[in-house]
Amino acid sequence: LEGHTGSVLALAFSPTDDLVASASRDKSIKLRNLATGKLLKTFLHEKDVHSVAFSRDGDHLLSASADKTVRLWDVRSGKETTRFEGHTDIVRSAHFSLDEKRIVSAGVDMTIRVWDVATAKVVHKMPGHTARVMMVAFSPDGKIIASASSDKTARLWDAATGKPLTTLEGHEGGLESLSFNKAGNLLATSGQDGTVRVWDVATRKTRHILKGHVGEVDAVAFAPEGHMIVSGCKDKTIKVWDAKSGELLRTLTGHTGRVESLAFSPDGQLLATGGGGGDTSVKLWKIASLRKR
Repeated sequence: LEGHTGSVLALAFSPTDDLVASASRDKSIKLRNLATGKLLKTFLHEKDVHSVAFSRDGDHLLSASADKTVRLWDVRSGKETTRFEGHTDIVRSAHFSLDEKRIVSAGVDMTIRVWDVATAKVVHKMPGHTARVMMVAFSPDGKIIASASSDKTARLWDAATGKPLTTLEGHEGGLESLSFNKAGNLLATSGQDGTVRVWDVATRKTRHILKGHVGEVDAVAFAPEGHMIVSGCKDKTIKVWDAKSGELLRTLTGHTGRVESLAFSPDGQLLATGGGGGDTSVKLWKIASLRKR
């Protein structure tokens, strides 16, 4: 899928419709029909768009941008419905809570903010990281917020109170991405040290260190069923790992630049990957074919 004129920094599938959204350095989010590849809508920020997510009903898109804002969009009308302002620098990531009454965002100003969606006001402001926060997410049960930072740590926070729970240390470079599995008992993190780490959320211990990439691992995601972890790297490859054993299953090639973003379709049948470093394409992979050697 072509159409962006800048790196594709984030991807999201609609949970209800045959749609995929891509966010880019070209300041836009593009919404496409999966079956036809047809461009349906374009949503515009003033600067690079680093993050995109659908609401559970598929009616809204949540985005985070270098223009220091987080925005909520109506998918059908294409109009902005809410703007969350308060970050003092680039916002790298934004994510819905389980009940979608709150969102969490984080970025270069080193803070994590939890917002009330109805009022667009900050509920919790969470300092602690000592460098920019690259990604933030609620756990599937909504009780924990995980953050990944350039300070080489991931942190877990109590979502209800905003209080820190623990710091996960082990990466030898800044972190780029994170992903909970569907059960919420495992957290995958990736970073500039070329590795993916899988953490046990309950014990806070490393379960696996996945090695094989050369260069920064920009993106990591658990497959919806949780058996597989996929990572995208500066080395232009996507690697598919067995989540239980940590074994490398497949290496996918095709991007002509670094792989900046990843997303699975809700049914786990498709993987979307977004390019960077001169590659502005979105590629779709069938998961069934990835399982075979």
